[in-house]
Amino acid sequence: MKNQKFKILAISLIAISIVYQLFIRMQQPPRPVSIESPNRLVMNTVARIIAVGPDEKTARAMINAAFAEVHLLEILMNRFDPNSQLSLVNRTAAKEAVKVHPALFEILQKSIYYSKLTDGAFDITVGPLVDMWRKCAEANSMPSEQQLEDVKKIIGYEKIILDSNNFTVRLAVEGMRLDLGGIAKGFAADKAIAVMKSCGATGGLVDLGGQIGCFGTTQTGGKWIIGIRNPSKGATNGIIVKLELSDMAASTSGNYERFYKIAGKKFSHIFNPQLETSAELISSDTIICPNGTQSDALSTAVNVMGITKGLELIEKLGDTEAVIVPIEDKSNMIKSKGAEKYIINF
Repeated sequence: MKNQKFKILAISLIAISIVYQLFIRMQQPPRPVSIESPNRLVMNTVARIIAVGPDEKTARAMINAAFAEVHLLEILMNRFDPNSQLSLVNRTAAKEAVKVHPALFEILQKSIYYSKLTDGAFDITVGPLVDMWRKCAEANSMPSEQQLEDVKKIIGYEKIILDSNNFTVRLAVEGMRLDLGGIAKGFAADKAIAVMKSCGATGGLVDLGGQIGCFGTTQTGGKWIIGIRNPSKGATNGIIVKLELSDMAASTSGNYERFYKIAGKKFSHIFNPQLETSAELISSDTIICPNGTQSDALSTAVNVMGITKGLELIEKLGDTEAVIVPIEDKSNMIKSKGAEKYIINF
């Protein structure tokens, strides 16, 4: 009889425990779901987006909304698409003012801001310079002094005239061509993140060809882990350093993936707007800061400016850090004073 009472008591306690655990689980919010998109080709690069949301359906909707925003910006800003608004600006803005979409106007404003901040190391008027070097690479011949002199006359961010009241753009010199390649992906990542947040995402990561933007936390509540590629051709380890980020952006610029080749010599696809030459001072640089627009523009600028001037600029800016790999020693890393707080051992 006593054994039976003991069994009943034990079963009752187990039942109470199960009911209590179920009650506790019901009181807790559901665990967030993390969905990663397959790779997609946008803005001439491979892109992926991760969304952390309350359920799978919502998370997928967040990803689709973010990609839709990136596609819209691509349609506006692709200078190689004759139907884009940027192409229209390049064709006609030297003759008459061109009214543009607010997003395109915004990125033009930001481009001029970063041109002034970097004393012209970042400059979206490099379109003719990029085109000249591409044609020279196709012909396998270095640009002539006359070609460089002609290009010099139509480069300069101060030749862009913006009217913020009417959202119009004018170009002061015939032949100017704007190229947003040094800032577009960072700007698009910022806009994609804003869309995801507006849809209720608690965390997310946008990767546009290595231009990274992240916010909130991962599904498990941790920060986002970002790898910086080793630019050394013979490197056995593809990652030279890992970063731990949240509500930050990271952009890497370098000459190890994209370059021009003339007479057997490689030239960076990043150009010095003031010297009309390929930027050859840094193997790669990664800029870490709170928004992708700034990280993208500054990574381009620092690649042009070189280590000393580049670090001087970064150290003057709040919440902005740099990890630089010198061209003469690709196994070495030069870091800004505050960069170490983002670096993790692996």
